[in-house]
This record gives sequence, C-alpha cells and structure tokens, in this order.
Amino acid sequence: MHVVRTLQLEEGMITALPVKTKDGQFVADAGVSLTHHLIAQINSCGIPSIEIQDDEPAAAEVPETSKAPEAAEAPNIPKGNAQNPAYSQRIKSSAGFQRFQFEYTKAIDDLAKGLAPVISQSGAFDKDMLCEIAFPLIDGVKSSIEMFDMLHNMRSVDDSIYAHSMNVGLISGIFGKWLKLPREEIQLLVLAGLLHDVGKAKIPPEVLNKPGKYTDEEFALVKSHPKLSYDLLSAYPDDFLDPRVKLAALQHHERLDGSGYPQGLQGNDIDDFAMMIAVADVYDAMTAARSYRAPLCPFQVIAAFEKEGLQKYHPKYILKFLEKIANAYQKNRILLNDGRAGDIIFLNKQLSRPIVQLSDGSCVDLSRTPNLSIQSLL
Repeated sequence: MHVVRTLQLEEGMITALPVKTKDGQFVADAGVSLTHHLIAQINSCGIPSIEIQDDEPAAAEVPETSKAPEAAEAPNIPKGNAQNPAYSQRIKSSAGFQRFQFEYTKAIDDLAKGLAPVISQSGAFDKDMLCEIAFPLIDGVKSSIEMFDMLHNMRSVDDSIYAHSMNVGLISGIFGKWLKLPREEIQLLVLAGLLHDVGKAKIPPEVLNKPGKYTDEEFALVKSHPKLSYDLLSAYPDDFLDPRVKLAALQHHERLDGSGYPQGLQGNDIDDFAMMIAVADVYDAMTAARSYRAPLCPFQVIAAFEKEGLQKYHPKYILKFLEKIANAYQKNRILLNDGRAGDIIFLNKQLSRPIVQLSDGSCVDLSRTPNLSIQSLL
C-alpha cells in the first residue's frame, strides 16, 4: 500500500482503504478500480491523496514449520480465498463487473448531461436519450440477481444524485419486468426513476451531503426536493412528459398511511408510479453506504420493509418486490450475526428469516430463533 496524490491518480489503480472526505462522507470502498469519473469525484471532494494498493503485493514469508497465529485473524469475519471469496470480492473481481462499472459510470456522466437542461430550466431535454442510457444496462444483465449484485457493489463507487437516480431507474426497470408491465410502461417507469430526484440539484451540496445530523432548517430544505423536482418537470407539457412521471417526482416520499411528505397523502390518492418509485428509492438508499453505516445486505432491507412496509407501501407492490428479492438470493451463502456461515435452503413466510443450512450440516430456522439474523451475503 502506498499514498498517491489525487492529481497523480490513474485509471485502473485500486483503492487500498475506503476513501472519505475530511467530513467523513463516504466516496469509495477499498478494492475499487479507479475510473475517470471516480477520480474526478475524488478531486471535486477536495481529497488531497488516497491509499492505493501496490501493483504486486509481496507475500509475507512464513517458515514452512510455522503457522500464523489464529488470534491474528479478525473473529467472525470470513476471509475470501480462491475457492470461496467473499461476496463483494467475488463480484468486483469478475469481468462482468468491470464491464458493468465502465458502462455504468459512462451512463451517469451521460445522465448528468441529459438532465442539465431540466436543472438549468433552459429548454427541452431528450427524454428518449435518457431511456437509451439506462436500457442497455437493464437488458445487458443475465438476470435480476446479476443487476442487484452489480448495483450493491457499485454503491461504493459513486453516491451522487445522478448515481442514485440511475440506480432507481435501473431498479424500477427490473421491478416493472417483475410486475409484467408492457414495455412502454416500463420505459416510463425507468424515466420516472431517472427524474424523480432532479430537484435535489437545487439544494446546496454542503447541505445535501452533510455527514452529521441535519438542523431543522436543513431537514426542511432537503424535504423540499419532491416539490422542487415537480416544479422543474411541470415546465414541460403533458403531451411531452407523461403526468405520471411528474407525480412520481412529487409523491415518491408519500406513504400509504399518510406519514409521508410533502402533502401527507394516503391510500389511493398516491399515484401508482409514485408508489413503485418509492419502493425502488428506499431500497437503493438502504443498500447504499452512508458515513454512519455500511451498506445493508438485501435480507436486512427485507426485514426493515417487513417491519412497517405493509402500512407504508402498497401491498401489491411491496409484496412482489420483497418476494422477488428474496427468491433471487435463495440458495445464496450468507453470514449470520453470530459469525456462522451457511446456505439459504428454504424461504419462510417472513422472507427475511429463512431456514439456513450451516457448514456442519445442521439447519437453523431463523423464524424460530429471534436472536439470529442474516448479517451479510458471502
């Protein structure tokens, strides 16, 4: 590991440690291959230098008769190896991830350029071009689980407004397929995901990206973004931009029980597109890294949705989404919160608490062991 000044960073270098701003804002995880977009983001954050992996790290010389002490290994954290690498390591080392990362970062750059006329209120934008940015990524993955695998591991690469909007657009496209919507409806849903947070560009970045707790005034400003987004999109007539796309921007923080904002709408007063975008939006936010926590694994997110989801999200959408996410990761290897590893062999009615077969062959029914839970994927 060695320190490299930001101005000397090159594409392809691998981060040795997590990259954070001086305020603790998360920028990139360890083990990430630098791209032109990521280097520009590191530079724009005012980070003077970062730790980079050595090209060929030297292996520690250990006498054949000696053995590394077990105490040197961190307890309950499995170490990746060639036969069974950790989940994130396995995905990031794949050729498919490298290809997706390149296309994804380019798509975010294109999205930023495509949204510029909307944000600056300088005229028409090419909505067809925006969909053309997202759909090659959606259609280019082999399965829904591959898309979510890619997105879970892109969280550490970019967490800008545009990255989040791209993620919500991509997740919404997969969600639309799960719901068997017509292709035209899926295209509109993807567009709604790409545009849902455009108003955040009107909020000062020092407020939006503040690592600590918001003041009441700052929180009110952040909560104004649905209305800001709607106002920007309302500049375009309905025969150009579908009203459902505009309502998704305005209502994606509304909740079925009336606890949302900005209008406190309830039930059927919330547009269906907004309800679908709300699920994709929250899922992406919860699986993203934050300055105060690591990304949550899919089963932790499912558990959070199960706790209050049916009161806040439309059952027609949230149940389908959770069922598909859980089924996508069935038979996946996981780590429990007590450090034991195993494989998911059966999904219970409570999807976040399946039956797990441990490495010794025994089985644990998480629905009957409330003190145990899934901590991460392996």
